[in-house]
Amino acid sequence: MIEAMRTGSVIIDTAAATGGNTELTKDNETIIYKGVSIVGNSALASTMPYDASKLYGKNVSNFLQLITGKEGILSLNFEDELVTGCCVTHKGEIVNERVKSILETNK
Repeated sequence: MIEAMRTGSVIIDTAAATGGNTELTKDNETIIYKGVSIVGNSALASTMPYDASKLYGKNVSNFLQLITGKEGILSLNFEDELVTGCCVTHKGEIVNERVKSILETNK
């Protein structure tokens, strides 16, 4: 199958520590075979929580900056699709169309 892959293709083999999913996989190494990169990294998943947390924190920070003014006072701009999409209720009314639709369907 690797022989048929295009140059530049990448295989991420997270089973490298137990022999891998290809005969060419080497644990903790990246092998390039006929232009195909084979990344043998069984610990790859354990590197993601840090990055995912950092990305989530950055997104929350950016969103908070979007909905607050320079003084930190809430300032909702309903012209912004992110604000509109995230807001469920406003002034005692359900304003999120998706939530409204679900609630009306379940009546």
